Parts: sequence; C-alpha cells; structure tokens
Amino acid sequence: MTAYSAPDLLVPDDLESSFGRAGDYPVRVAAFPAPRRPPPSDNGPVFRDPMMEAVIQRAHRIANSDASVLIRGESGTGKEVIARFIHRNSPRAGAPFVAVNCAAIPEQLLESELFGHERGAFSGALTQRIGKLEAAQNGTILLDEISEMDRRLQAKLLRAIQEREVDRIGGRAPVRLNVRIIATTNRDLELEVKRQTFREDLYFRLNVVSVHIPALRKRPADIPALAEYFIEKYRGEASHGRRHLSPAAMQALTAHDWPGNVRELENTIHRALVLTSETTIEPRALEVGPTSETHPDTPLKDPAGFTCRPLHLMERDAIIATLQRTGGNRTHTATMLGLSIRALRNKISLYLSQGIEVPPSAAAARTP
Repeated sequence: MTAYSAPDLLVPDDLESSFGRAGDYPVRVAAFPAPRRPPPSDNGPVFRDPMMEAVIQRAHRIANSDASVLIRGESGTGKEVIARFIHRNSPRAGAPFVAVNCAAIPEQLLESELFGHERGAFSGALTQRIGKLEAAQNGTILLDEISEMDRRLQAKLLRAIQEREVDRIGGRAPVRLNVRIIATTNRDLELEVKRQTFREDLYFRLNVVSVHIPALRKRPADIPALAEYFIEKYRGEASHGRRHLSPAAMQALTAHDWPGNVRELENTIHRALVLTSETTIEPRALEVGPTSETHPDTPLKDPAGFTCRPLHLMERDAIIATLQRTGGNRTHTATMLGLSIRALRNKISLYLSQGIEVPPSAAAARTP
C-alpha cells in the first residue's frame, strides 16, 4: 500500500500498517491508539480585546470535547487560527491536523481529496490515494469554507460523519474513522439552508458548537497587538533591525475599517516594512484606505470639487453586473473579470454579509 504524504502534514507511522489486506475483513479498521500529548505549543492567537478574549475562552472550553465545531466569521478574521488553537488544546493534539479548503479545490477533485481513491478507480488514478479524512485519523480535520461544497459531496460527507467511516472512490469496503470535524464559513448558513444550497441535516451535524469570530473593526484593541506581532514576524526580511509604528501610524491603523480583517492588517504591515527603511513606520508607508470616519459608500471629492466613487464600489458594481450577465455563473464571471474563483467567492461573501443582494449561482437558480 502506498503511503500518503503531503507537505506539512503529520501522519501516524502506524496508520497504513493498521489496515488489513483487502478481503481479509468486511470492514478495514484503523487502530485507535491513545492520543499522544502534544509538544509545548506556541503562544496561540494574538489578542487584547475583551470580545476576542471571550472567543478564546469559549474555544478553550470546547477543546476537550469531541463535538463538531462550526466557526463563523468574515473572511480574514482568523477562523483557521482558532481551529488550530482548539486542536492544540484538545486530547487529539498529538495527532494530525489536516486542513482542506473547500473553496480552492475544484469540485471534480474535492471528492478524491477528501475520501481518497483506489488505483484504477477512474482515468488517471494510477496509484491508491488516502483521502484527507483518513490522513486526519485520530486527529482533527478542518473543512474550510464548507459552504462552498457541492450538495452531492455534502451528502457523502454527512454519511461519513454519521457512520464514522469513509468510502474511497472505487473502494470495496469502508474504512473506519476516528476524526474530529471543525468547519468554517464566512456565509450565513441558515440562509443557505433556506436557499437549498446547503443541506439542513449536515448543518445540524456540524453546528453542535458554534464559535463566532468578530470582525477586526469590532475589536479595535486587537489592532495594536496584531500590528506589533506582524512587525516582529516580518522584520527579518528587511534586515533593518527592530521597527515601531509612530503614534500617527497607529492612529491610522485604529481608524481604518479593515474590510479584509486580520489578513488585510498583516498585508499592510508587511507592505510598510518593505516600503520603508526607517526605524519608525509613518502613515505614508501604510497606504491604508478610507478611515472609519468616512463611510465606505460616500462619494469622494478632491480640492477642486471633482466627485468620484471609491474604487471598491466600482469593483462591486462590475462584479454584480457581470454576475447578472452570466446568469450567476461564478466561473464565467471570474474569467471575464480576471479574478480567481476564490477571490470572487470571497468578495461575494463580503457583499452578502453587508446585506447586498447578489445574483444566485446558476446551480442555486436551477434548484427547485
């Protein structure tokens, strides 16, 4: 049997040897050894704001259970960071943590990625491959952006969760699983259930415990802490020693609305370190957009009185207009606009979270 391997993925040494040969047993059963205690963990999520402190306390309380967890929050808020924190503080911490981005993997490949396949199961299946669910044996699997999964795969995932076993594509017998499920979404799953784009039974299976991560603009006390963390993270690239933000730069950071949340803040700090060689980082190096004192939908005027619309509004109008023209086809829209499908989906999720009406996907429109 060919061993499964992937970058930055720990697979127990005894995983493959614990399976019987095909035909020896009606069900191949993986050995479930006692969970191994983890090595000393890092400092965990960076936070100072009371809102985020409540999130960490909730995550810490549920870590010792095996309950499925649904982590909600806007794109870039740190949902995967919290998922890893839960894993590191759980009895499964010594076993694998496997992350699968359901939005980044094409639908045709996601089934094989999750469930694995046998040799010859389909054209191009030259070797056997263990899926990510099996690779996470005794540990935790993160299903990132679960709302992007096709309904057919949702049904197969639901069975795997209920029966605690997985059927490889082309397999002759199921494989028993001992895996904790953590799922994330930046969309309103209750609304997706009503739209029939997400299965209600799977929603209830995943939503045993829910953790909501507030947007960065709602936890301003975290901004200085995160900024300092990212300065330390990236200062080695520039080799200019320790940097610090000027009071004016820190004020600019705390005044910004951060539509991209922590991910946008990280990119902003990284960019500032690249653009300046000075010890003190000034506001001009940050290049942040409109501040929270200016509503993002407010037209801007230059000193001569010329009125223009913010670029992000023009982009939003172009995306929605193209979606209308393509009948909601996400793939065609992304191609026409020169975006990746993941970038388009993230922008659509942002618009939906802001209460903006977006044309439904072609698949959703065909659903009776």
